[in-house]
Amino acid sequence: MSTYKALRKNPSAPQVSEVLIAALREIPVAALSDNMHRNIGTVGLRPYHRPGKHTMAGTAVTARSRGGDNLTYLRALEFCRPGDVLIIDACGNLDNAVVGGILSFYAASIGTVGVVIDGAIRDVAEIRERDFPVYARGVTHRGPYKDGPGEINVPVCVGGMVVNPGDIIAGDQDGLLAIPQDGVGELIEKARAVLSTEAETIRAMKEGRWNRAFIDALEARCAN
Repeated sequence: MSTYKALRKNPSAPQVSEVLIAALREIPVAALSDNMHRNIGTVGLRPYHRPGKHTMAGTAVTARSRGGDNLTYLRALEFCRPGDVLIIDACGNLDNAVVGGILSFYAASIGTVGVVIDGAIRDVAEIRERDFPVYARGVTHRGPYKDGPGEINVPVCVGGMVVNPGDIIAGDQDGLLAIPQDGVGELIEKARAVLSTEAETIRAMKEGRWNRAFIDALEARCAN
């Protein structure tokens, strides 16, 4: 850890294996969420990029900044490696944008696979034309301050979701999850099982053999 004027900086956590990341890119966030008690993930953040075929997945590099200030974001980009997702806790502030078209373009150019901001962005028309994942709480034309203070690679909270440096971040058009590295292999297998079950349900619907008896069971267990 190092401390100097304006920012506290910690080294980035080890990256998740490419094999696990490749597997997660093929799994929708909803299938992962169904195996994480359905109560984990962001609320209030939305995607602003062009929808893509694959799930965003990468290792979290975290930053916490004063609302409306992007000095920490500018420095945090130096801590990002190809395959990382930059997570910015900007206190949910919507008064000033901390990321726009230029900085999101730069993040993509250095191999970062996504940016998540609990705060505001701008240049939305530009961002929507790109595949590079950008999630934020809202939009404003007003630009950022660059005064600090902030912290890099510390636990943060974005959209009500706690993210620790090194967590796996998965995101698609439905939302975002932070997944601890421990046990992610088991989670992937459970999510694949969910997808297999859903595919069989679709086949049954198409063939007119979907068994709806489970609805009776659900009604029977209701208290009133």
